[in-house]
Amino acid sequence: MPPITIAIVLLIYFALLYVVAYVTGRKANNASYFKANKSASWLLVAFGMIGTSLSGVTFVSVPGTVSNAGFQYFTLALGFFLGYFVVAFVLLPLYYRLNLTSIYTYLDHRFGKPAYPLGATFFMLSRTMGASLRLYLVVNVLQMLVMDALHVPFPITALLTLLMILAYTFKGGVKTIVWTDTLQTFFMLAALIVCVIFVMNQLGGWNSAWNAIQNGTTAKGDLQLGYLFNTDWMHKKFFLKQLLGGAFITIAMTGLDQEMMQKNISVSNLKDSQRNMMLFSSIMVVVVGLFLFLGALLFIYMQQLNVQPMYNGDEIFPNLVMHHMPPVMGLLFIIGLTSALFPSADGAITALTASFCMDVLNFQSSDETEEQKAKKRKMVHLAFTALFFFIVLFFKWLNEKTIVDLLMEIAGYTYGPLLGLFAFGILTKRSLKGVGPWVIAVCLLAPAITFTLSLHSQQLFAGYVMGVENLIVNGCITFICLRIISKFAKQDDWS
Repeated sequence: MPPITIAIVLLIYFALLYVVAYVTGRKANNASYFKANKSASWLLVAFGMIGTSLSGVTFVSVPGTVSNAGFQYFTLALGFFLGYFVVAFVLLPLYYRLNLTSIYTYLDHRFGKPAYPLGATFFMLSRTMGASLRLYLVVNVLQMLVMDALHVPFPITALLTLLMILAYTFKGGVKTIVWTDTLQTFFMLAALIVCVIFVMNQLGGWNSAWNAIQNGTTAKGDLQLGYLFNTDWMHKKFFLKQLLGGAFITIAMTGLDQEMMQKNISVSNLKDSQRNMMLFSSIMVVVVGLFLFLGALLFIYMQQLNVQPMYNGDEIFPNLVMHHMPPVMGLLFIIGLTSALFPSADGAITALTASFCMDVLNFQSSDETEEQKAKKRKMVHLAFTALFFFIVLFFKWLNEKTIVDLLMEIAGYTYGPLLGLFAFGILTKRSLKGVGPWVIAVCLLAPAITFTLSLHSQQLFAGYVMGVENLIVNGCITFICLRIISKFAKQDDWS
């Protein structure tokens, strides 16, 4: 497909997003930017959060996992589902009771300084690095498929991409994001479903495709369509580890994440927000299952085409769709990939702006006028957009996949202290007044200890390999250390 055709379609796509942003942001103010005036539809929020939760990495990588691990990833998705119950019935009631705009204000209510700015800082660090990485991946794809052929340099591609995101998020904030995420989720799911139907038809229909999958083999053994539960407790994908890890990943990366929660608390009441979370979590399980089913279909299709085996699973989907399917499928893949990636970036910039304004600039206690706050908020939004631009260029300069993977792992470690802080606040009535420096030390030390344990887990624990439970270990270390230092804190009543 000619690169200019892809470029035109993407411009039309962004024009549509801008129209949505214009309509939803015409009467926008600070309240609509931060919490959509507490009037967002819970159905729209639930549907749109699918796009935010499933990054472009997921769009490409989840189908690729089937070639090596069968359907074992699905046990992690079941863990996600369990975690959403905790978010819906433990964290959301807390956020609504305290009427929070930034969820890290809870740490201020509970512990004061430095726990409050520390929690916000961990979020801003993690979300900035993670969202910038996802943005880098999609800009890199656009560069390879479109801009290189048009002789446009990478920095210009990155700048144009961020300017387009800025155009539809700058004014409306969360109010706009709720609608644009819904639209992008629709495109992503439509691309996924069409790809499933196309490949299934290429394999001879449902019955033929199902039989081929059941009898399929990979370089590592049977395709194992029905093999969900790895019973080897020493293995990284042991099913109980996957379930617990998935649950705590959800609690930390959804329930303790400003980007995800700002959409939930934009719903007018707790009951509808909980409905949103339950609907969203149910759809998520189905969508992950559909991605895995597509992965199995693609693997069998690759074998039937006698395509050279790709042992990096991430290469299977883009390679087949761009080189062994009709051009229209390639176009759908680009739209689906873009729709999966951009909700991660646009929502992150908005959430980081909200967190910085509330947690650093202290908008809620400020005596400034709404106009003055709006001016500052726009400056912060522009500053985070510029920061994303320079980080994307930094990733391009590194050009090292191993370093990028390491950065993604490091981003996961930053949620451990958040998990420990929130758990300590909710599960105990202990104070941390007077031990502020020790709180900072604990939140810095816990990820370091966890990383060391994970690095040497096989030697330390008789061959046991740590995996997704790193977050749990990190949170537990933080919790235990906070309990120890609380003995030296000034205690008061908390209810």
